[in-house]
Amino acid sequence: MKIHNFNAGPSILPKQVIERSAQSVISFNKSGLSVLEISHRSKYFTEIMEQTTELVKRIMNLNDDYSILFLQGGATLQFTMVPYNLMNQKSAYLDTGIWANNALKEAKKFGEVNILFSGKKNDYTYISENYKIPNEVDYFHCTSNNTIVGTQMKKFPKTSIPIVCDMSSDIFSRKLNFGQFSLIYASAQKNISSAGMTIVIVKKEILGKVKRNIPSYLDYMIHIKNDRILNTPNVFSIYTSMLTLEWIEKKGGLSILEKENEYKAQLLYDEIDKNNLFENKIHKKDRSNMNVTFFLKKKNLEKEFNKMWEKEKIVGLNGHRTLGGYRASIYNALSLESVRFLIHIMKEFEKKFS
Repeated sequence: MKIHNFNAGPSILPKQVIERSAQSVISFNKSGLSVLEISHRSKYFTEIMEQTTELVKRIMNLNDDYSILFLQGGATLQFTMVPYNLMNQKSAYLDTGIWANNALKEAKKFGEVNILFSGKKNDYTYISENYKIPNEVDYFHCTSNNTIVGTQMKKFPKTSIPIVCDMSSDIFSRKLNFGQFSLIYASAQKNISSAGMTIVIVKKEILGKVKRNIPSYLDYMIHIKNDRILNTPNVFSIYTSMLTLEWIEKKGGLSILEKENEYKAQLLYDEIDKNNLFENKIHKKDRSNMNVTFFLKKKNLEKEFNKMWEKEKIVGLNGHRTLGGYRASIYNALSLESVRFLIHIMKEFEKKFS
């Protein structure tokens, strides 16, 4: 029986990527070595790094003004690295969810943080566009998609201030003008690769302007000067990223994926909206195409619903521990078939318990 994987991360990857990765664990490119045991200084890994870097730039339409780093520590480490490298005195943040809030808490350790909008009092159910970025801040930080609550920024501000964006849960899911961002970071375990690696895409001109000594590993410039291999990187995760990016290109790029993702999300939201037993609490204009959250209107039915979807080999549907309810993460690799199957289960549940 097919397993329908709605995990929020680590999450579903394309079948072809899993198969090629598995083969490479046994023998990488007929070398007789596993990809798990090749040296990060070898020609094998140099080729992986260069190919992955070129794929990122090509898919995002970025030029050589940007450096692509493959770091460890997850997006959580970037909450610290961003202000360490970019904030002299002030920064501006949007507080649109738990991870965005965690990011601004770290930034406060380095200087003044202007919170331009906070959705906390409204349980992060919407994202305001009515904010103004001050001219005197060193950078503006936003989170493009909020994995826990299920909101997504549909528009980004036009500003001369450097824009920093945490794209952990929707990177490579839609076409954007990526050149409008000065720094993008994204943990790999959602739309890119296996866990343990974070992509950082940084415009080199914004670096080297802070007046503090930065520890070597936390300094983007040091990583760039060391050919982006300051220490042993996560070889396997970078390799799997390369395979996933190749898969994206073969599909036709971000425009194709964006249409597919919008269609999958709309089907699921339509069912939630018309089903008598379920509800979504997010303002419609801010609904995420990656993480669809929903709740039972009658909590006493949770055991029955859980029993139904678990029996049918659906996994990862439970909501985040801080929120409860349900969350269907419908990343790039999740098939339309799986979305339709979940909708079928929801319809059957309504017939039985409405």
